[in-house]
Amino acid sequence: METKDLIKKVRKIEIKTRRLSDHIFSGEYHTSFKGRGMTFSEVRQYQFGDDIRAIDWNVTARYNEPYVKVFEEERELTMMLMVDISGSESFGTKNQLKSEIVTEIAATMAFSATQNNDKIGLILFSDQIELYIPPKKGKSHVLRIIRELIEFQPKSKKTDLSQALKFLSGTQKKKAIVFVISDFMMEDDYEKTLKIAGKKHDLTGIRVYDIREEKMPNIGIVEMEDAETGQIMVVDTSAKQVRLSYEKNYRDKINYFSTLFSKCGAGTVSTRVDESYVTKLLGYFKSRA
Repeated sequence: METKDLIKKVRKIEIKTRRLSDHIFSGEYHTSFKGRGMTFSEVRQYQFGDDIRAIDWNVTARYNEPYVKVFEEERELTMMLMVDISGSESFGTKNQLKSEIVTEIAATMAFSATQNNDKIGLILFSDQIELYIPPKKGKSHVLRIIRELIEFQPKSKKTDLSQALKFLSGTQKKKAIVFVISDFMMEDDYEKTLKIAGKKHDLTGIRVYDIREEKMPNIGIVEMEDAETGQIMVVDTSAKQVRLSYEKNYRDKINYFSTLFSKCGAGTVSTRVDESYVTKLLGYFKSRA
């Protein structure tokens, strides 16, 4: 992609997602994801209705009138965006590819974190770590993340979430807010690594999918290519057993995703490319508040 086209695309995504984060998500994000705790700010004179447990008795004795301690939320947090950029993310039958929706969601989350002065980091993964951008603050940092999401070309088309979760645990020593954005159509067993990450971090899995992935259409004998392996197969889609087998495999992967994330204390959001991810994310944030 030429630099001029890239800048134009980044700007377009920035305008859309920043508007969402400024007017819709920033407050919900702040409410949903708490800081590390409360830190002492100042003392002030006691006012009617103040909790008497907050009275600072030393200052009260010094001035012969009641004073209370004021605490503020220690807000600064780190958000890690873990984005699947394997071959299956390039699929789409409606107006947008899965990868385009993934980029918009990631950008919206990043701008929401920036509104709250949090750090944002990025892990792009396939069956390996394709790119790691350490957490940092600021608009220019978010724009760099968006640029990478748009133009980065992965070395592999396969997926291995376990490797990505191991990398997360190895690089993020403190608790972070982690969004894993993927279609979760991977073959690997990631239960062990998800459990480890779930104990340490605030995890959410965001599943982006296309309606055409749910069922195989009956269109006769066709050649199909596996987006991640490149393998081409001749499939008789008119065979009922073939279609049922495909649908079962799809349901098994989705059930594994939702059941395992829940078991590990992590949240889940699922949104189709032709649905409003804004509605889905707002509903999720409100359910956490």
